[in-house]
Amino acid sequence: MSDEVTYDDAASVDVTMGTPNRDPQAPVVADGMGCHAGAGEMDKAARMAGKSDILDQYAKDYPQGPHDKPQSMCPAFGSLRVGLRMRRTATVLSGSACCVYGLSFVSHFYGARRSVGYVPFNSETLVTGKLFEDIRESVHELADPDRYDAIVVTNLCVPTASGVPLRLLPSEINGVRIVGIDVPGFGIPTHAEAKDVLAGAMLNYARAEIEAGPVAAPVGGKSDRPTVSLLGEMFPADPMMIGQMLAPLGLAAGPVVPCREWRELYSALDCGAVAAIHPFYTASIREFEAAGRPIIGSAPVGHDGTAAWLANIGDAFGLPADRVAEAQNGILPAIRGALSATPIKGTITLSGYEGSELLVARLLIESGADVPYVGTACPKTPWSADDAAWLESKGVQIKYRASLEDDCAAMEAIKPDLAIGTTPVVQKGKELGIPSLYFTNLISARPLMGVAGAGSLAEVVNAAMANKDRMDHMREFFEGVGHSDTAGVWEGSPNLQPEFRALNAKKLERAAKAAKAAEMI
Repeated sequence: MSDEVTYDDAASVDVTMGTPNRDPQAPVVADGMGCHAGAGEMDKAARMAGKSDILDQYAKDYPQGPHDKPQSMCPAFGSLRVGLRMRRTATVLSGSACCVYGLSFVSHFYGARRSVGYVPFNSETLVTGKLFEDIRESVHELADPDRYDAIVVTNLCVPTASGVPLRLLPSEINGVRIVGIDVPGFGIPTHAEAKDVLAGAMLNYARAEIEAGPVAAPVGGKSDRPTVSLLGEMFPADPMMIGQMLAPLGLAAGPVVPCREWRELYSALDCGAVAAIHPFYTASIREFEAAGRPIIGSAPVGHDGTAAWLANIGDAFGLPADRVAEAQNGILPAIRGALSATPIKGTITLSGYEGSELLVARLLIESGADVPYVGTACPKTPWSADDAAWLESKGVQIKYRASLEDDCAAMEAIKPDLAIGTTPVVQKGKELGIPSLYFTNLISARPLMGVAGAGSLAEVVNAAMANKDRMDHMREFFEGVGHSDTAGVWEGSPNLQPEFRALNAKKLERAAKAAKAAEMI
């Protein structure tokens, strides 16, 4: 008997079963090669296999930074998470076994109580096109309209590099929509942007359905007021707070994209405007613009952010200035009161890969904190321009597409009272005796909008900064304990080999000189 835990009937479907019209001259990236082939080789193979259009679009939508590969988790986790959160949606992965295992593990670690389908392959099925046939067969078997509205099929790095053409899958089977996407680590910089890949693909599909004729109404009925769709995952209380701020304007908060069920996509497209709360959803914004919807950047965070955002909402809907002013006067004093009641005093460096880093920095500064540096793994876009301008007016240095090295260097140079960042930044900060908080679990998992957001960060931030003496004590206690190659438990002295280290350093130096000389030829 298997010890595997399953969460739904999808696990009973056989999806452990390619590429027709494949260029026979294109290089084959075998399963054993996987991500270890390197981004350059994988990209080259994918282009030779017919994926140039997709990769060029990704390069335009998600321009890469100084690092040529993600420094966070596998990007496909983002799109996987979006699919697993949608009701009546099945998810199927095609990729190297190690990748699928890791993605399945981390998705269940984050609470996805739903099975993940897997179509494995080997070198033979890649070369012969059998992999595509296996995927098609699996999707046909899985397409049960009583259980699913949609099936999401995702190519990971190796199938993408080998040109497995998910576009040739039928668009629907037995009334179940089939959405195929490529999410290679060598084409999409962060898992946050991979959320946009799937959200944009679903919006594109839903928009085509709307253009073709009548579609199903929302489960909760259609709003009697014009709506503002909200773009970007956020704390569950934030849409409610935004709805309360929109009510005096005669507006309502629409669905949050990525959506939780298919019908919400129709409602999201049927809006008066789109609030790009997370400004990096480029593909999704393209679909909303194709539907003729105006896009509003930034978000109602803090006093200044809320005032400006409500004014921009009023402009987008052509509302009278006095109505906008009334809405502002109804909420801004309460926000100012909440900020003054929960002050934050201290210097904070902030970095992350969620896309809301600039919004959190604004809130911290209005709470009284000094935030000299903000690093975000996401790119600069027009929809974050207002946030960037406001922060820069406060003397903040903003680093888009920030690398781990950028974030650590800023923290070490500034020596803040608190470092907020990714796991390795937090680890580095604690090694230096700097109180540190993990952005994703402790900061972005809190309300940020309106009155609720104004006081949400103070408790956890102030408590962390108050731990400075404790951090110093721990650092003193462990002073002298080995680290790097002397870490661990040793019965005797560590076996250091300075001669070998010096010899290896010379080899590396010679290799670097040879590489530089080769570039100059």
